[in-house]
Amino acid sequence: MLGLNLEEPRAILEAKEEGREEEARSLILKLLNRRLGKVPQQFQPQIQALSVEQLEALGEALLDFSAMADLEGWLQDQAKG
Repeated sequence: MLGLNLEEPRAILEAKEEGREEEARSLILKLLNRRLGKVPQQFQPQIQALSVEQLEALGEALLDFSAMADLEGWLQDQAKG
């Protein structure tokens, strides 16, 4: 209308997206802890490195997990490709 760019600056959009990703990661960790017990520290770096798409997939997969070995196998599959 007046030639003003009313879109949010890219930095703000990226910060919001990053915040959502961290919220998703936190929720997935809570769900894993509830489902399997305390997630061992050795898995934390792998979980932190997951993309949003992988976090979503893990959120669905964890519903079928019954042991920590299930999480370990899932993370190994993600590392393969």
